[in-house]
Amino acid sequence: MSHVEIALIVFACVFCSALLGLYVRTLLPEHHLSDESTGVLKLAVGLIATMAALVLGLLISSAKSSFDTVNGEVVGNAANIILLDRALAKYGPETKEVRDLLKQRVDMSIQIIASGKPEQIAKLRGIEAVRRAESLQLKLEELSPHSDAQRQLQARAVQIANEALAERQLTMLQAVGSTPAPLLICLVLWLSIIFCAFGLFTSANVTVIVGLLLGALSTSGAIFLILEMNTPLEGVVTVSLAPMREALAMLGQ
Repeated sequence: MSHVEIALIVFACVFCSALLGLYVRTLLPEHHLSDESTGVLKLAVGLIATMAALVLGLLISSAKSSFDTVNGEVVGNAANIILLDRALAKYGPETKEVRDLLKQRVDMSIQIIASGKPEQIAKLRGIEAVRRAESLQLKLEELSPHSDAQRQLQARAVQIANEALAERQLTMLQAVGSTPAPLLICLVLWLSIIFCAFGLFTSANVTVIVGLLLGALSTSGAIFLILEMNTPLEGVVTVSLAPMREALAMLGQ
């Protein structure tokens, strides 16, 4: 199920709960809507609203942290790619094949991530992607240095390649982050109860209905953003690939 579909379901649940509250108000006897009754209801709804606010804040904080982590790893990976290419350039012309292969792999990865297609991005987490990266490492290890300087550059290149592969795999794994379904269901349930209570506390008119509509849109929008930030390599809200493109432009020079 896509994030848009989940957000629409949340909106439907919350807004329909508000309309249900407006309808139930017309059916309740007057003594159920006395000051004492509404006072107790407001206390109960206030408690639920506090819990909902805490959970919503927790989810937003977690999603933002995941997004920032992946964004930082993308920048770090771009820096490692540049360092690897410069080390190979210093090694000598015999590394041209490896440098061309590095540029080709980076270009392919950028195109796949930029496509935003989950099925394509999933391939970057697969064993074939790991084997392609390992084949590049193997070519680095197969270099035959003829001087101490070249031996140091080869060792440095192998180290950077290992770090880049580890960071790349970490990025791909963290980019899969998901919001716990039970937590999301509880949050939607609490929001529905809160909006139902809003309907109970007031009579129906255009202003009230529009206000409840905007409130439901806001809450579903917040959940949509949480889901999007939890998958920072795909969807509408994604990390910037500008560092990777800048690194690609510098490769081979």
